[in-house]
Amino acid sequence: MPPADVGAQVVTAQSLRGWPLPEPDDDGTKHDRGTVAVVGGAVSTPGAVLLAGLAALRAGAGRLQVLTVEPTAVALGVALPEAMVVGLPCGPGGSVAGDAGDRVVEGTSGADAVVLGPGLLGRGPGGRADVRRLLEDVLDRTDAALVLDAGALTALAGDPALLDSCAARVVLTPNEGELAALLDGDGLEGEQASRAVTERYGAVVCSRGWVTSPDGRAWSVQAGGVGLGTSGSGDVLAGLVGGVLARGAEPAQAAVWGQYLHAAAGDRLTSRVGRLGFLARELLDEVPAVLGTLRP
Repeated sequence: MPPADVGAQVVTAQSLRGWPLPEPDDDGTKHDRGTVAVVGGAVSTPGAVLLAGLAALRAGAGRLQVLTVEPTAVALGVALPEAMVVGLPCGPGGSVAGDAGDRVVEGTSGADAVVLGPGLLGRGPGGRADVRRLLEDVLDRTDAALVLDAGALTALAGDPALLDSCAARVVLTPNEGELAALLDGDGLEGEQASRAVTERYGAVVCSRGWVTSPDGRAWSVQAGGVGLGTSGSGDVLAGLVGGVLARGAEPAQAAVWGQYLHAAAGDRLTSRVGRLGFLARELLDEVPAVLGTLRP
């Protein structure tokens, strides 16, 4: 992680205690902590929505809905008994079909936050067009806060106008390759890349230790390490941001908190397991303990 620029605030446990998340009353219910809907997956990537959904719950969201392809929906429902799982039509590439928009909009209508994209593949004949069509439906017809990840970012790349009506409630969570695609491969890295994506698409960006906001604010999360670069880690990050959004945080706060929770969970595993070799699923169990250290 490079040092933060002068304009970027380094995120610490102390700074987050001074920027607390909305807290439910002790006698509150799951409804008070918000509902997250995770939309994505494919026949070959069912674990992505599972990781993102569990991460949202670990971040404190109260209810979880998962919308994924019908061939994997029953198995996911068994593996994820905490969630309501809805099966969606499957396209020729094994991912969610492009004409599933009505089902997705209906299935996410009560959600406070929607995480769109984990495991969503745009491969095969018409695959990218299917994801693009699904993204357009969700952006046009969903009023919830949105986290766009993985396949949704691939469909968004090169067309900032898609976010014209909703950018203020969107967080983008690109990995290195998705950052490059969003910027048409212009070679920027780190904070510069994050700021450039924010400027181009008008949304909060949460990527590789940086968070940037359309109002010019920027944050550097210097926790975490190389062990976070593991399969499924990005799904966990997207779910954490979605969970914090569902609790009532605004997009920039949700991105900062989600990024820190992800990184600090990695630090806890590094100290106990080692610098490399821990699994994305193991991050999930560390998040409540990190949250506990951040209460004011």
